[in-house]
Amino acid sequence: MDTQLFLTQAEAAELLRLSPRTLERHRVAGSGPRFIKAGRRVLYRRSDLEQWALANTFSSTSEADLAGGV
Repeated sequence: MDTQLFLTQAEAAELLRLSPRTLERHRVAGSGPRFIKAGRRVLYRRSDLEQWALANTFSSTSEADLAGGV
């Protein structure tokens, strides 16, 4: 299994260039990438992070505002 398939919150935040706290806020609000809850641990699939980033890609700020972009 690919060891980078599942990323910790810190690793996912680094990949997205967000603070871990910002990523946590997105998770609580339901506006962030999909995640896995493994006991007390929160893990992210790299593919879910990439998919979330693509879904939040816009060509203008007005487009992002209309979409409610994160």
